[in-house]
Amino acid sequence: MASKIAAMFGGGVVLLLVLELLLRCLPVSTATQTGYRIDPNILTYPPEHNFTTSFGWALERAQRQHANNFGFVADRDFVSDPHAIAVIGDSYVEGSMLPPPERLASQLELALHGRPVFAMGGPGSSLLDYVERVRFANSQWALRNFFIVVERGDIMQSLCGSGNVHAACLDRTTLQPRLEHIQAKQDAATNLLRHSALAQYFFTQLRVNPQQLVARVASLLVPKPVGAPPTVTDAGVAERQSNAVIRAFFERLEPYKDRHFTFVVGCDMAALRTGRASPDPARVQFMERARSWGARVVDTEPLFATHLNAGGLSLQVSPRDGHWNRLSNGMIVDSIVAGGGGVLTD
Repeated sequence: MASKIAAMFGGGVVLLLVLELLLRCLPVSTATQTGYRIDPNILTYPPEHNFTTSFGWALERAQRQHANNFGFVADRDFVSDPHAIAVIGDSYVEGSMLPPPERLASQLELALHGRPVFAMGGPGSSLLDYVERVRFANSQWALRNFFIVVERGDIMQSLCGSGNVHAACLDRTTLQPRLEHIQAKQDAATNLLRHSALAQYFFTQLRVNPQQLVARVASLLVPKPVGAPPTVTDAGVAERQSNAVIRAFFERLEPYKDRHFTFVVGCDMAALRTGRASPDPARVQFMERARSWGARVVDTEPLFATHLNAGGLSLQVSPRDGHWNRLSNGMIVDSIVAGGGGVLTD
């Protein structure tokens, strides 16, 4: 009996080793090692860090990524240049799912004939985090031109606990400002798993979450109460929360009002494709506030709707990935350059 158990154990170990070696030959995502290295409130990769990204079980859109001298995935290192433009946002700016030439900042720099564009994307961040990057770029390089990509979820994701906060957020109950940092585990076992292709495949590609699995099993074992009322989001609460986030955002930008700001505002692409787009009150309010504040606004909704209504090609990376693709990024750049005026000639 003991010999059979030992044989089964040994066979399992051999299988794991074979799978590990096999996955090391494939473009499995590798450890990003993000941390607060350049600023206490700005999450980046280690400067000059190289890593691989791919998506899903089939390892789609595999890319070899390189973090620049300040830890951002960008085509260039960031050095002091009064003519440089900062493009700030989340994964829509980083564009790790696209080849570098197809990304928003890369296309903008090409359209501006090589004028330096600093891509300061931070996946999993939101509106109030962007102000921290404006502050850093202003103090570090004295930049005067900022393009901020505001995706449709960025406003409500600025509430603490949303899962899309790097540091700055508002308490969702009191609406008071707080800092909510991401604490990476540094124990030996976790660090070992970060360097395992097999572990990365399960946790990053397949997104296996042990805590969620345990919770799901527990929910099956413990019967739900009969007739439990469904959770309903109070529209009034949501409006107060979005109003507070928008107000806090522009209050924090006030010290930099003499800079040039352009906001590229995302939209509900799925609703556009089905022709059922309806106004998002928080989105509308943000654009109105931005214009009255003196910023330029690029509204992607009419831009994309015109293209899709004319039977144009898809503007998303894939059916499973709603990020902007090469075509949509190019349309945004064309709109920026066509109406750039003093913003792009300063």
